[in-house]
Amino acid sequence: MDQRYFTPAEVAEHNTAADLWVSFLGKVCDLTPLVTQYEGDALLLPIMEVAGQDISGWFDAETGDLLRYVDPKTNYYRYYTPRGRFVHVPPSGPRSDWATDVGKPWWKDERYHVGLLSAEPRWIRVINTLTSQEQRLQVCSEETVTEILQRYLRYNSHALSYTWKHEGVNLDMSKTLYENKVFTNDTELQQLQLHPDQFPPAILLHFNDDLTKG
Repeated sequence: MDQRYFTPAEVAEHNTAADLWVSFLGKVCDLTPLVTQYEGDALLLPIMEVAGQDISGWFDAETGDLLRYVDPKTNYYRYYTPRGRFVHVPPSGPRSDWATDVGKPWWKDERYHVGLLSAEPRWIRVINTLTSQEQRLQVCSEETVTEILQRYLRYNSHALSYTWKHEGVNLDMSKTLYENKVFTNDTELQQLQLHPDQFPPAILLHFNDDLTKG
């Protein structure tokens, strides 16, 4: 099964205790079940403070584990948690209230993994040539046009009844925008001191006169 990609803006929408996501090292995790399980525990506070944010800075990119340092008092390796110890991080020493059988820590537990963070979110304009309706969409560069179409369905439930084109060429729905040669004119726009996000490429939708796919 293919992984779903999310933009940082989509992750940021999940920023409450009742709906808490984070991203790190390219992964997106839904920690809402963890928050529910440990409701009222002070060890949740560092996690709740970063709800909806990217916390890659907490981790070692090579190992995928939390950063570590040598405790000068004990000369043992400990997890580096500058915001304070949080759920599944062991205490610095023996404690009677610490359960050692927690299993996989949440950052290694695939149950919380809901998708991947886009390395390059980008804006496009989707223009319905039948109605002249224009919709700006932020999409993931890794997504195929079919996946982008799924994002657009909320604005046009009959999007499947259109042919998607860019500069007069039919788009291959199984390929990404870059694979379809839908590029941003970054260099030209920068020369004009214009931000590329303000002038995204346009995708034109041409109606096929078939509403059976709506």
